[in-house]
Amino acid sequence: MNKKVNTLLFILGATVFNIIITVVSFLLLLIIYAKTIMRVLPADFQSWSFPLIFIAALAVAFLAYRYTLRFLLKKIEIEKYFDPIFVSKHRHL
Repeated sequence: MNKKVNTLLFILGATVFNIIITVVSFLLLLIIYAKTIMRVLPADFQSWSFPLIFIAALAVAFLAYRYTLRFLLKKIEIEKYFDPIFVSKHRHL
């Protein structure tokens, strides 16, 4: 496989990973909320729970994606396996 195919596969894999982490973290936070916090909160505050859980799931997925990407970048030589996504038209010497 060449560098362009590797780059495309990496982007697709990273996107799928990010979506899976977001869905799993959303479901876990929703289960935790339903089993513990929902019983304590008054009914007026329960309407805010879904948007807050969604935002928290996005934050968890962002952090997990960031740390996983950082770990992979330490293990893999980027220039050796991947093609740059954005190329400058003008090369500076």
